[in-house]
Amino acid sequence: MTAVFRRNTNITRLLHKHSITDPIGARTLLQSQTQSKAYLRFPQVFRKARDYDLSPSVFSSAFCSSKSTAETTSVSKLGFLGWYLGMLQHRPILTKSVTSALIYTAADLSSQTLAKSSFSESYDAVRTLRMAGYGMLVLGPSLHFWFNFMSRVFPKRDIFSTLKKMAMGQTLYGPTMTVVFFSLNACLQGENGTEIGARLKRDLFPTLLSGVMYWPLCDFITFRFIPVQLQPLVSNGFSYLWTIYMTYMAGLEKAGTTS
Repeated sequence: MTAVFRRNTNITRLLHKHSITDPIGARTLLQSQTQSKAYLRFPQVFRKARDYDLSPSVFSSAFCSSKSTAETTSVSKLGFLGWYLGMLQHRPILTKSVTSALIYTAADLSSQTLAKSSFSESYDAVRTLRMAGYGMLVLGPSLHFWFNFMSRVFPKRDIFSTLKKMAMGQTLYGPTMTVVFFSLNACLQGENGTEIGARLKRDLFPTLLSGVMYWPLCDFITFRFIPVQLQPLVSNGFSYLWTIYMTYMAGLEKAGTTS
């Protein structure tokens, strides 16, 4: 204790002496002592950083992990809906295609059930497979690109933009997909070009007329209130009843080729 007191007294006298005879030297001595103290503190900081591994990558990974954990927790709370929304974000075309295939499968089975005359009558598995393939390979991808195209051309969801989307759907997309549906289904059943033309002549106009009575309200709800990434799902939901009718029309016998 006495030795420490004497050392501090000597330092005070030395500083006082330098401040009188050499002010610059005293200032230099104070700066050197301050720097030495700071130098003694820096290794401790580096040592702590090394002990705890406080690097930017650790902070970023911790932030990302906490964010991903929060997202995973929120998605898990949504259950199937959260999983489906995640699939729409990461694999949109595949998800919409599988959704269309499942809806067309269910609609065709429902259509065959309604058309059965007895419970012992078997289902036409080939017909159901055709409908599922159409939903998977044709309708699902086309809905994805069509709704994305509509959202780019008419990005707003006001009444005027919604009416324009509805008009384009009824005049362009709907008739085109109806022709593709009837033609492809007839081709897979072995019909030739003349028979396909006769089928279109017989079935196309009544189908389009029924579509004008059914789809405008569905399109209005879809374009007006539904986000673009969910529009194919909602449209597929509306198309369940419509597909029952379409599969019934597609399952009709060949049209006569004689006029």
